[in-house]
Amino acid sequence: MEPKQLIHYESCPLCKGRKLYSFISSEDYFLTHEVFNIDSCSDCEFKFTNPRPDQRDLPKYYESTAYISHSNTQKGLINKIYQLIRLYAIHSKIRLIKKFIQKGSILDIGSGSGEFLKEIQKKHFLGTGVEPNPGARIFAIENYQLNIIDETEIKNLNQSKFNVITMWHVLEHVYDLDERLKQIQNLLNENSIFVVAVPNIKSWDAKHYGKFWAAYDLPRHLYHFEPATLRKLFQKYGFKLVKTKPMIFDSYYISILSEKYKASKLNFILGVFKGLISNLRAMMAGKNYSSLIYVFKYK
Repeated sequence: MEPKQLIHYESCPLCKGRKLYSFISSEDYFLTHEVFNIDSCSDCEFKFTNPRPDQRDLPKYYESTAYISHSNTQKGLINKIYQLIRLYAIHSKIRLIKKFIQKGSILDIGSGSGEFLKEIQKKHFLGTGVEPNPGARIFAIENYQLNIIDETEIKNLNQSKFNVITMWHVLEHVYDLDERLKQIQNLLNENSIFVVAVPNIKSWDAKHYGKFWAAYDLPRHLYHFEPATLRKLFQKYGFKLVKTKPMIFDSYYISILSEKYKASKLNFILGVFKGLISNLRAMMAGKNYSSLIYVFKYK
């Protein structure tokens, strides 16, 4: 891939502070091997990819059949394991949602190839998906007969209201956080919930792997969250955090990929071992798992 135009930000996307420092530089180990930087805000500690590719160029960084949420591929051991774990995780997500909302309408932003929406529609929910990748969107429509729209059509949903909005490992990909969160405000019913899952840069595996940590996923991940900065972001828009839940399998998957990026010969075995350590560390401290689900209530 040829180098693309980079957009440099002079202020923090969260607090608009202008005192920034370089947090870490890492490589796009997944696809291009270009080097990108993550900046941190001195005022609020929010971390974001800076500079980043222009929005028009970002789709190029997803163009690989190995990008699982888009291709639904089962080739290779890691991808087969991912698919098995994903099915378990989907039902765990549905159980979590039903603790707050028993039935109604749900909008899944970043619905990928549609497996989550397919399953939750069996549980008294009417689902709509938003997916920018045309291959994943067409797969979900043709294979599962789901209602999936392109990301550019979110603005056309203004007359719709949803009981639940979900973003599973999607918020870190959103180009304009302010615009997206304002859209979500307008799309939620009263007493509705917004469920977000993101990687946690405060996790043990993030600290252990440093620049090789697969969940940095530069430049596809534009923001790099921790619990404190995510709460600050959502407080700006009137959301109240009511529950967090660990995604315990993420540490294994991320650690296996991280070992692969380090070119470890025993990447699978080492990854499983390091993933276990990360979960045990988080369990003992009661926080900072590799990835976390946050449930927010609105109004």
